[in-house]
Amino acid sequence: MDELDRSIVGLLGADARMSVATLARRLKVARSTIQARLERLETSGIIAGYTIKLGEAAREGRLRATILVTIEPRSQGAILARLKSIPEVERVHTTSGRFDLLLQVAAPNATQLDRVLDEIGVLSGVRSSESLIHLSTRFDRAV
Repeated sequence: MDELDRSIVGLLGADARMSVATLARRLKVARSTIQARLERLETSGIIAGYTIKLGEAAREGRLRATILVTIEPRSQGAILARLKSIPEVERVHTTSGRFDLLLQVAAPNATQLDRVLDEIGVLSGVRSSESLIHLSTRFDRAV
């Protein structure tokens, strides 16, 4: 990816509905250049799709948490399979350092979140977990 590609991805990250004409005008290049770049970025897998990003209003009523998990050696596959079956678990990242997994979880209320935390904590192969409840979002650059 060159600077033009990064600029295209950055603008689309802020507004996925931006038209090719608007992209071309903002980046001061021909529409055909933008179209060709978009096709290449899509074909190469750099752009996997176009979507919406939900705002705070859509997330109201959902309690979010990050869960840091330490697991037993060689138990990751079984734990990941079990985590996939828990609908409140939105994302799972492997990490370096003290914890093995970072989970992003969302539940409609504290009771449901507590149930999910308990369910994760008793999974076979989980040594320990630490939960961080999200209070507010100050800014979000995620695409």
